[in-house]
Amino acid sequence: MRRKHLIVTLCGLAALAVNVARASDHPNIIYILADDLGYGDLGCYGQKEILTPNIDKLCSEGMKFTNHHSGSTVCAPSRAVLLTGKHTGHCTVRGNGNSQNLKEGSEDVTIAKLLQTAGYHTAMIGKAGTGCNVSPGQPNRKGFDYFYGFNGHRAAHHYFPPVVYRNDKEVHFPNNKKHTGDTYVHDEFLKEILGYLDKHGKTKQPFFLHYAALIPHASLVAPEEWVAKYRGKVKEEKQGRFGNYAKCKEPKATFAGMVSRLDWEVGEIMKKLKELGIADKTLVIFTSDNGPHSAGGNKAKWFNSNGDLRGEKRDLFEGGVRVPMIAHWPGKIQAGSTTDHLSAFWDVMPTFCQLTGVEAPSDIDGISFLPTLMGKAKQQKQHQYLYWEFYERGGKRAALTHKWKAVQLNMKKGGGKIMLFDVRADSSEMRDVAKKHPDVVAKFKVIFDAAHTPSPMIRW
Repeated sequence: MRRKHLIVTLCGLAALAVNVARASDHPNIIYILADDLGYGDLGCYGQKEILTPNIDKLCSEGMKFTNHHSGSTVCAPSRAVLLTGKHTGHCTVRGNGNSQNLKEGSEDVTIAKLLQTAGYHTAMIGKAGTGCNVSPGQPNRKGFDYFYGFNGHRAAHHYFPPVVYRNDKEVHFPNNKKHTGDTYVHDEFLKEILGYLDKHGKTKQPFFLHYAALIPHASLVAPEEWVAKYRGKVKEEKQGRFGNYAKCKEPKATFAGMVSRLDWEVGEIMKKLKELGIADKTLVIFTSDNGPHSAGGNKAKWFNSNGDLRGEKRDLFEGGVRVPMIAHWPGKIQAGSTTDHLSAFWDVMPTFCQLTGVEAPSDIDGISFLPTLMGKAKQQKQHQYLYWEFYERGGKRAALTHKWKAVQLNMKKGGGKIMLFDVRADSSEMRDVAKKHPDVVAKFKVIFDAAHTPSPMIRW
């Protein structure tokens, strides 16, 4: 029995060695995901008050996407869509809640699992994207060789957690009490990231590092040095209703400081890549999981966080699902380039598969945007439509083509009338033109039916 186990182990190690050897020419991949960062929260996307010099530099040296969309309008389904390549009409996780987790075993194949087969070492640091309340070690079982962070999204609402996980083991911070303490969790995240890069940055094995940050999700909490940068420079407002989040005397300065803190972390990551001499071997993507929030006493309108887009988090108008995305890869991606290619989170899996020579699953909804990254727009395949469904606030669904956006509310009561917007002429979705284009509305009814499959976990 032991001899058989030894043979299996040696075969597995041999296969891993072959995969690593084959993968040695593949780029490292770092995917940075902000939490509730709006389309208008970055300087390179029009923000005037919050300073984001490092992300702006990433943009000036890389490619700016102006028509990229999140997987959903809240975090759990958005991250599930990202990792599985299936939009919310097909994926397992379609809402927030303790039961909303990716399936164990061979179902719900993730990007990380596929990249492991390509010889990559895989890591996720921050907020688990594999479910709202997963068991210890579940991120590892879903393809991440290393995990550090929150297994539950409820705990991830707070920046001074008493407990996080390293793989399947608890890491305790005894002096932390959710809103206060001596260990600010983003300090630990950055320490873990830089340590991971030091360890894996110069090996022959490429890595996939998914940094799932908390910032700028409520609570409104930031270290004093970051709040101080905006004290007296922004016109303060009274904090709105903050519920179970932290009470904050300077909510606007704090929110701005949180965004600038995340920007600084991006700068530290890029500095480390240059220090290790691997910047030109690393594809870095920065984006956000959904639109901006008005929670924890914050108000998205304070900094025009959704730009000129309608709606915010929990809306299926563009302000809830269109997000900033920047791709950076020196020598491969044209510096200072911009694309309006219609894309979404479910495109990330096939993009990484094409990049690394892995066959993408046949049942996903995504289309690789690698040709766009490589400046080969003529070779880029296009979506017929993007689709979302969301089960809170009466239930709603939406679909987007290159010209039209259709939104339908009150799905739990059978569905209200379908609103239609010409997003090319009306990016703010202020003029419902459904009555003028009944033929287009009819086409979207067909799209809605085709894109949705019933879920045993959640329903209208």
